[in-house]
Amino acid sequence: MKLKYEPMDSDLVHALRTGGPDANGQPAERGAISEGHGTPCRHCLNHVPAGAEYLILAHRPFPELQAYAECGPIFLCEEDCRAFEGEGVPAILSGSPDFLLKGYSAEHRIVYGTGKVVPNGEIEAYAAEILSSPSIAFVDVRSARNNCFQLRIRRAA
Repeated sequence: MKLKYEPMDSDLVHALRTGGPDANGQPAERGAISEGHGTPCRHCLNHVPAGAEYLILAHRPFPELQAYAECGPIFLCEEDCRAFEGEGVPAILSGSPDFLLKGYSAEHRIVYGTGKVVPNGEIEAYAAEILSSPSIAFVDVRSARNNCFQLRIRRAA
């Protein structure tokens, strides 16, 4: 099965970069400087380059508030970056030894029994396994250490 790795929406990223409110209604924190690792940008899906500034903000990758709409901290390149359009596992998933993957229904509800901590070398295989079920609309990838949202995976068209 081919997979599509989804970056954050470019219009939302632009709004956040220009002072729009994050998921907590606050502007993004500015002035953090990347060391070149540990700062995954959720738009280009690369690590923010060493020496570059990045934004810290709260993000909730769900369309509305509800019990399963998790919110947490994320990073974005402060300067414009191009949204990820590539194939294969994005660079931000190479920075940690493992990640938490969970399947969600079309109603944005966790499908119980799908949550699993997966070594980074097994992300594609487990995401494809989860997505083989018709009850799964997408898979969210989160940090296994800090539970921060990384990206969403869907079936490729």
